[in-house]
Amino acid sequence: MESAKAKGVIAGLSKNAQTVLEKRYLKRDKEGKILETPVDMFRRVATTIASAEKNFDKKADVSGLADKFYAMMTGFEFLPNSPTLMNAGRELGQLSACFVLPVGDSMEEIFDAVKYTALIHKSGGGTGFSFSRLRPANDVVRSTSGISSGPISFMQVFDAATETIKQGGTRRGANMGILRVDHPNIMDFIMCKDDQKHLNNFNISVGLTEAFMEAVEQDAEYELFNPRDRQPAGTQNARKVFSRIVKQAWKNGEPGIIFLDRLNKDNPTPQVGEIESTNPCGEQPLLPYESCNLGSINLGRMVKNGDVDWKRLKEVVQLAVRFLDNVIEVNSYPLPQISEMTRANRKIGLGVMGWADMLIMLGIPYNSPEAIALGEKVMKFINDEGHAASRELGKVRGPFPNFKGSVYDRPGQGPIRNATITTIAPTGTISIIAGASSGVEPLFAVSFVRQVLDKNILVEVNPLFEEIAKEQKFYSDELMQRIAEHGTVADIDDIPDDVRRVFVTAHDITPEVHIEMQAAFQKHTDNAVSKTVNFPNSATIDEVEKVYRLAYKTDCKGVTIYRDGSRDEQVLSTGKKEEKGAAPQVEEKKAIKRERPRALQGWTYQMQTGCGPIYITINEDKAGLFELFTTMGKAGGCAASQCEAIGRMVSLAWRSGVQARQVMKQLLGISCHAPSGFGDNRVLSCADGVAKAIQAHMLAKGYDVNLELHAPERGACPECGGIVEHEGGCAVCRVCGYSECA
Repeated sequence: MESAKAKGVIAGLSKNAQTVLEKRYLKRDKEGKILETPVDMFRRVATTIASAEKNFDKKADVSGLADKFYAMMTGFEFLPNSPTLMNAGRELGQLSACFVLPVGDSMEEIFDAVKYTALIHKSGGGTGFSFSRLRPANDVVRSTSGISSGPISFMQVFDAATETIKQGGTRRGANMGILRVDHPNIMDFIMCKDDQKHLNNFNISVGLTEAFMEAVEQDAEYELFNPRDRQPAGTQNARKVFSRIVKQAWKNGEPGIIFLDRLNKDNPTPQVGEIESTNPCGEQPLLPYESCNLGSINLGRMVKNGDVDWKRLKEVVQLAVRFLDNVIEVNSYPLPQISEMTRANRKIGLGVMGWADMLIMLGIPYNSPEAIALGEKVMKFINDEGHAASRELGKVRGPFPNFKGSVYDRPGQGPIRNATITTIAPTGTISIIAGASSGVEPLFAVSFVRQVLDKNILVEVNPLFEEIAKEQKFYSDELMQRIAEHGTVADIDDIPDDVRRVFVTAHDITPEVHIEMQAAFQKHTDNAVSKTVNFPNSATIDEVEKVYRLAYKTDCKGVTIYRDGSRDEQVLSTGKKEEKGAAPQVEEKKAIKRERPRALQGWTYQMQTGCGPIYITINEDKAGLFELFTTMGKAGGCAASQCEAIGRMVSLAWRSGVQARQVMKQLLGISCHAPSGFGDNRVLSCADGVAKAIQAHMLAKGYDVNLELHAPERGACPECGGIVEHEGGCAVCRVCGYSECA
């Protein structure tokens, strides 16, 4: 009789995890047919990574080690970053998640970086850049007797290149853009994503210095420097700049902040170079041309008999360090410079997921001093054991090549294999595969509702909560629905107090606790900690500033905040001008629908969609756009009826006075399972095709379009409509695995 694993079944693999694996990870043929099971995938990865042992010992037991790697991954005790799961043992062979590229102050260097970015994104990686070397806008360019356009204009070039690669149908590329706070264009940089219509393939962070933070404390001026010659280029009031950073973060979550001097204080190889940037989510500081291979231990699997299973945790740390060092050996790097620099420093980033799960299993509330203390203890253990494992590898395999002159090159310390060992990364889709909470984040929700394709409403419940609720006999479908509607169990009296106390969610926790938890893990992490500080929509700018200052005081290396709804809220009503001291009033708008004349002039546009051609007719009266009709080629059924519904609603909106650009804004970027075309001709869905036909019509007729072609920010997943969590400067769907940062 065949075992479950022989049939391609892995115990503990959830339905969501199976969906994510099938959609994003498993090998397919040219027609899109899945060629492997999850068992096959994990065996492929384990065998490939274990094969590196032959580089050091021709007699190594590769098969035995592959079995250990396989058991560790299929037991969901540890998973490597997504590119390793996707590409190990396959033709592409690119296994790293994150890269940093230098951007020099010449056309040749800038466009070399653009080319390298395209190659990295094509291979499935994300890129970080510092634009701080670029001379400011309007500065002199001696070679051409012209003037510089400045760093932000060149960021737009990188953004456009990323968009083109993304539209080509590969994995979505993500970028981090950093500018030093002492660059002359810093205020423009802080504001560059103000309207959320530009640089949508970038996360941005301001690189803060100790000198700047001291000036903030003193409300003093600080000096700006022209990177062309490092000469002074004026001053700015530090508190004014800091306040602008805080206000923009409050408004839409960006920019984040990174404490550059702290990154370089912990730079293990200062003799090689200065750290200028990080990967897209901010947790991995890297030198130019470095890459890093990340992996995470599932702490939810490290609990035994009501306590932390320190013995198994040590074993998994040792095995995971070996796994990640082997990744460096078998990796196929997208550039020779990256291969050289990565192998010279051999940085790995071992982190964690399932931290919230561990706390729940131990009965410890996330927002308690006990949780903060345990977080520090657990991470110290992982860091200490990780360094010990790297030193053992160093004895056998030798230290990393840039060891001489590094912080480890001290009498009595001995060799170490890797320049860095620990990183706390956002775990995104791998935590879905593992059935774990994400990174060191609290639970995002105990229960939530999602709508599936047949319009049925499903209630998703945290498995630990469901297990406890059934054990204690307070589980019911009606209660789970109520929890999903509330978003928290804090105010539901039907749930026992001790359960409510433990199942806290991100919005039950004060921003200060978020920072305290981040700081606890940062104390014993070589690189940085990716963590999102969640604020309610009602949070004030002063509250955000308080958290930024607390992050600095508690020795965090950076911070990302997200105020609920700040990127996706829509204004649904307008307030009347108020008399002084009067209560706010809501203006009631009465729309008067235009009557239809007997005859109208119209234009018909053909748009190619994944469901076939759609013909969109736009009619006008004397006042302008009046109505819209759709015809779906030979198609019928659901697609045709949905398109007819879109046409009716657009017509009603126009006749009721809604502007065309507002209609376009709602429809542009809506995705379906079958997009069509490439580049500017790419149509993501029938709704997206309707929006693009309206845009084409407006351009042809000379209307003011004034709308960028990009997908709007959403609180729901653009692929499946599921719940989206903000973590580490990224948005991840816990249902289908969609990630803004891939």
